[in-house]
Amino acid sequence: MRISRLTPWAAALAAAALFAVPAAASAGQQRTTAPESPTASAAADPYADYYANAQGKTGAALKTALHNIIKTQSKVTYDGVWNALKVTDQDPANPNNVILVYSGRSQSKATNGGGVNDWNREHVWAKSHGDFGTATGPGTDLHHLRPEDVTVNSTRGNKDFDKGGSPVSEAPGSLTDGDSFEPRDAVKGDVARMLLYMAVRYDGGDGFADLEMNDKVNNGSAPLFGRISLLKQWNQMDPPDAFEQRRNQVIFDVYQHNRNPFIDHPEWVNSIW
Repeated sequence: MRISRLTPWAAALAAAALFAVPAAASAGQQRTTAPESPTASAAADPYADYYANAQGKTGAALKTALHNIIKTQSKVTYDGVWNALKVTDQDPANPNNVILVYSGRSQSKATNGGGVNDWNREHVWAKSHGDFGTATGPGTDLHHLRPEDVTVNSTRGNKDFDKGGSPVSEAPGSLTDGDSFEPRDAVKGDVARMLLYMAVRYDGGDGFADLEMNDKVNNGSAPLFGRISLLKQWNQMDPPDAFEQRRNQVIFDVYQHNRNPFIDHPEWVNSIW
């Protein structure tokens, strides 16, 4: 089955900036429905046409094939990210709100900004890792930008992801220490898949740094993110749910017209890393 670039519901979504999904798809609840089985056959895979050039590949060949597929995209300006996040991260139970990624809090779309209790644009792949800032491209790629409380965003800073630390105020279940941040359980897989998307999408061919994974923290301004061994575990323990899948589809249909392959095929993570 071929995926339409702009389905009828997506057109309506772009116009109204609203899209209702069942409340059970809340980003704050634990994943229970995503597939963990091996890659489906092409006949049963709704994304078979999109990923045709990646089928049957593993390792470096799979990574290269996926890069060549997802590098074809439209781009959003940094100002445009504000309105895009109000659509991609809409609370399925309240169309006037967004879900904050680390906090899990449902908050009014209108409270975006720089105030203490506002939400702002969190770069899950910290923009200093590769020094791309807010440049159109990696700095505005919706596949790793999420709404988050201003204070929590500041606490996370540019830390790599690892386990342990002290509780994060306003982000129940999240922990942090001097060199790492651990998100709440319900979005651990989301974080892993966003980072791995970035490592495949940006390979140095766009005039930006070649983003890669490693198994360290304290990566600073190097174009590296860790810890890959833990992120692989998070990808398995927290598979994609309806909220994450819907978000991927909205980005594809309405904004960038490319997909995060690890949401569609989380088993590809272990095939590459």
